[in-house]
Amino acid sequence: MLGIDGGGSGLRAAVAAAAGGPVLATASAGAANVRSVPEPKLTERLTRVVGRVLPPGGAADLVSVVAGFAGAGIPGRAGDRGQHVALRALRTALGRHGCAPPHLRVAADSEIAFAAAPGCPPDGLAVIAGTGAAATRMSGHRLAATADGCGWLTGDDGSGFWIAREGVRRALRAVDGRGPATLLVARLAEAFGTPVPDPPSLRYALVDGALDPSAPVRLARHCPLVVRAAADGDAVAGAILDEAADLLAESTAALRPRPGEPLVTVGGLLGPRGPLLQRFTARVAGWGLVPYPVGDGLAGAVALARAACGPGAG
Repeated sequence: MLGIDGGGSGLRAAVAAAAGGPVLATASAGAANVRSVPEPKLTERLTRVVGRVLPPGGAADLVSVVAGFAGAGIPGRAGDRGQHVALRALRTALGRHGCAPPHLRVAADSEIAFAAAPGCPPDGLAVIAGTGAAATRMSGHRLAATADGCGWLTGDDGSGFWIAREGVRRALRAVDGRGPATLLVARLAEAFGTPVPDPPSLRYALVDGALDPSAPVRLARHCPLVVRAAADGDAVAGAILDEAADLLAESTAALRPRPGEPLVTVGGLLGPRGPLLQRFTARVAGWGLVPYPVGDGLAGAVALARAACGPGAG
């Protein structure tokens, strides 16, 4: 069986025996968000990783595939373009290798992330915070409700993009006197290649950088700069991270968490050693929740693919 994790920053695949045991092979490729990666490129990347993990002559033995994609949305929802794109691309990629598995499921990235928790629990919460951000509720291994995940233009509050954008906004406020001084000015100036002593040039460089057509991805890359400034004691950067954690907790609260239920966190900000994990943990502790951070959803995709095979599947 085959598990696939198609994230906004990378695509990973793993093949394993349905009966259990360790993963036999893994492969990776570029970004796989179905709402931002063109379908031909997504198909090509899926074709590549499937080819790398399948053993010679293994196409006929592939009985189950579960693939989770960023931007895939909820299966069966009318007009969900992400689901349709992901399914077409995956079927085409598998077909190129002669694969026609009896079980094929395209899942949301939150579904496979949640399934990576110990014991592959059926119900609970998953919070994703990477380039984008969303809180989700799972019921029977399926996505039942979502808070935020609305994209960089209208939501994704507390995400890596949000943090980087806030860093630029508050640096601009410091440059023109609307806000307090911050280390972010000098560090963003260095990142954009602009001399700090020249406020007009710095101002326009920051504005131009934020208005770049590929802004969501390019701007989000400056999130670590804000994290490092906060670690160095910058109050403005620290306040940005505090607010990001507040916003992620707010999205979680919208799903009416129940004390003691499973809560999985994933993504660069809330995964293991994520820079917001400690802040977020403190905020949800009062609701009787303890986050279980996972590195990505690949293990969950494998677990769901195995579960679909049923008892005794080989």
